[in-house]
Amino acid sequence: MKAMVLAAGKGERMLPLTLKTPKPLHTAGGKSLIQHHLENLAANGFTDLVINHAWLGEQIEAAIGDGSDFGVKIAWSREEEPLETAGGIMKALPLLDPDAFVCVNADIWTDFAFRKLPVGSVDGDNLLAWLVLVENPSQHPYGDFILHEGKVAQPLGDEKAFTYSGIAVYHPALFAGVRQGKQSVVPLLKQAMAEGKVGGELYQGPWFDIGTPERLQELDNYLKK
Repeated sequence: MKAMVLAAGKGERMLPLTLKTPKPLHTAGGKSLIQHHLENLAANGFTDLVINHAWLGEQIEAAIGDGSDFGVKIAWSREEEPLETAGGIMKALPLLDPDAFVCVNADIWTDFAFRKLPVGSVDGDNLLAWLVLVENPSQHPYGDFILHEGKVAQPLGDEKAFTYSGIAVYHPALFAGVRQGKQSVVPLLKQAMAEGKVGGELYQGPWFDIGTPERLQELDNYLKK
């Protein structure tokens, strides 16, 4: 099984920190954000990785190399400009398996056990995706999606919504027939949700969304305790 780390964003909310250093290379707890991911994925049995990059991506490649120092093997998917989630994944699909794969945003931190993801259940027929949701952080109080009997859907009425964590399992069939180019995965997920083909779970362990310099500092403080 392969995993993909999405690392192509410009990190505009992290300015000025990201003017000269891409967000995945900023450190917390003495390690870069992307190193935390590589070590966690490797510890959970995911050692064959694809990483996309665009903004200052050559710095990420120089820092990580082929991944051998972290117990993984890396294939790089280089983008001239950030293609967003769906665009970046579609460009990288030839480097991934024809079956489902794990996908994680580089700008989060968590100790989530990736080995527990039901990758085999995302078969391209009954399920096109599996999303890991978390309790809503203060910066995103209303959440994104609801979770009901193992299925993820758009919220209706007063139903409690949770926040998408940036961790997912995707089947390539989710992207079938979609044009290449810059685009978000959200419309594809919403269509799949309408068809009842998105499963999910609620993770209640530690999780940080590193969207601002202040949140990076919060994570650094947490990891140093």
